[in-house]
Amino acid sequence: MSLLTARNLGMAFGPLDVFQDVHLAIAPGDRIGLVGPNGEGKTTLLRILAGELEPTTGTVHRRRGLSIGYLPQEPPPAGNKTLWEDMLEVFQDLIEAERKLADLEARLADPDPQVAQAALEAYARHQHAFELQGGYDYPVRIRQTLTGLGFKPDMFHHPLKQLSGGQRTRGLLAKILLRQPDLLLLDEPTNHLDLAAMEWLENTLLKWDGAMVVVSHDRYFLDKVMNRIWELMWGRLTPYRGNYSQYLIQREAMLERMRKEYEAQQALIAKETEFIRRNIAGQKSKQARGRRKRLERLLQRQRLVAPRQRQTMRLQMVSRIRSGELVLSTENLTIGYRRHPLPPVRRERSGGYVLEAPAPPGREDLILFRAEDLLLKRGERAGLVGPNGAGKTTLIRTLLGQIAPLEGRLRVGASVRIGYLAQAQEALPPPMTVLDALMDADPRLTQGEARAYLARFLFTGDDVFKTVETLSGGQRSRLALARLSRQEVNFLVLDEPTNHLDIESQEVLEAMLRDFNGTVLLVSHDRYLIDAIATQVWVIDPQAKQLRAYPGNYSAYLATRESQKRAPGQRAAAPTQAQHHRQQAREARKRRKEEEKRQQQVLALEDRIHTREQELEALTEALEQASLAQELEEVQRLGKRYQALQQELDELIETWASLV
Repeated sequence: MSLLTARNLGMAFGPLDVFQDVHLAIAPGDRIGLVGPNGEGKTTLLRILAGELEPTTGTVHRRRGLSIGYLPQEPPPAGNKTLWEDMLEVFQDLIEAERKLADLEARLADPDPQVAQAALEAYARHQHAFELQGGYDYPVRIRQTLTGLGFKPDMFHHPLKQLSGGQRTRGLLAKILLRQPDLLLLDEPTNHLDLAAMEWLENTLLKWDGAMVVVSHDRYFLDKVMNRIWELMWGRLTPYRGNYSQYLIQREAMLERMRKEYEAQQALIAKETEFIRRNIAGQKSKQARGRRKRLERLLQRQRLVAPRQRQTMRLQMVSRIRSGELVLSTENLTIGYRRHPLPPVRRERSGGYVLEAPAPPGREDLILFRAEDLLLKRGERAGLVGPNGAGKTTLIRTLLGQIAPLEGRLRVGASVRIGYLAQAQEALPPPMTVLDALMDADPRLTQGEARAYLARFLFTGDDVFKTVETLSGGQRSRLALARLSRQEVNFLVLDEPTNHLDIESQEVLEAMLRDFNGTVLLVSHDRYLIDAIATQVWVIDPQAKQLRAYPGNYSAYLATRESQKRAPGQRAAAPTQAQHHRQQAREARKRRKEEEKRQQQVLALEDRIHTREQELEALTEALEQASLAQELEEVQRLGKRYQALQQELDELIETWASLV
């Protein structure tokens, strides 16, 4: 039997129809992801199912006694309770039973034997029921749930009024999970969660006995937890079986089938119309009139419409500046904050530069983490992950030269041009219009070109005259991406670029990053995106105060992490002395071979550098002669050749410097 059913649901706000003719059923064990573009009514539908909003048309039937836990995106106003006191509200029956047990325990010492005996019998009954209901472990459950959702013990007794909106939302989610309702209705539950909390929530929901409907833009979460997907689009609800990846396959197959059916009907209409036109007044007039009637009946009853395509952001970035092979490397790098800030020491090196610590860290300086030596080469894409406050943005600020490292150095390679997208879009000037903000980023654009370009990011008509401060989070993100895409860069540094983007825009961003011909450093909680594009994952462990790099994407990192967890129980026996000597000999031979190979590479590079330098000298003389002779076409041809040769020489010198 279904927990909840709805028929002919429709919702309108004045003349605006949000959705109509929605039919749905939620069965025990259903884990349903509700997806669709922003503005299609997902939150509205969830509120109707929760009973917080009455539909314009249709009915909702809930099973008798059904308990529902509803999580809105915005938390209710904070009361006067602490976080812990708010959690205790869930267990009022157990707390009352606990008080009753305490009263009975006091009566056990009554001097009247009959009173004491009656108290003992009652105590035994109540204590057994109390234990069965979890009376002895509810404080543990509260601690586990709050800790799982990212609250530290020192926050348990903070007043709700002192918590941020995101923290109060997490607190409400904890309270709902502790209640264990039959049906969870969660609106963006992974907002405000770091990776550890998201993993805890996923594992909790996978073990959940009840059903759930979850609105989420987190594709990794939808893939891991959900077994059904509902798509709300164009005012219609379409159900799909399986998780998010299976939904994508089914949706594409359905759209392809609809396209083929539409094209086949259009071909039939064209064929029949042509036959009728040619024969309506000829020998086959009777046959033509019959076909016309059949065609009219077909168009009245079964006329198909072309599948509608949702307008999505069009984003493409191609770097015309080629960086050196080395884009970013670190050596003995320590990230943190100085009590008395100092600027980094910058040294130019082989077309790039090095940022160094200006002085050793002091006792009062805050160390966030130490990084193992990192290396990011041209074309690679690194995903940087870690809990909130672990130092991800601080590492980015260090890379950008805004703050100095506490120790070590950070090297940026030759011809590297950094394009930075801040998490809060700080570079967007609030008083400017959308149009002016784009033209400020690229003054070469005419107003017409700028408006046409903004249309690719879904800013059309009067949208371009809105000021930045009036834009929604998603609009600000799209404008920031538009500005970034107009820059001549080959190294993208992106801090939470999918924040506020709907799933369609996330997919466009993913495709752009996958096709980008430069290098990417991505700070993100979007595990689906990191899994899709990353060639290495950098992970910050705040407890160990360490950053480690793992080859491969997010799935490869998880596999490595699991194998490392199992490793302590699988330790091999200690090697014998003979085995130790043989291993040392093998390593020595390997080092000699690597050194010989390095020397050969250095010699070969020096020969190539010498040859290119001679070619440049010859080109310089040829350019001078062509200029004196006023041979413009030859000057242009030689100039292009000179630039290409100079870039190749820079790269050779960069590689040579890294080897020597």
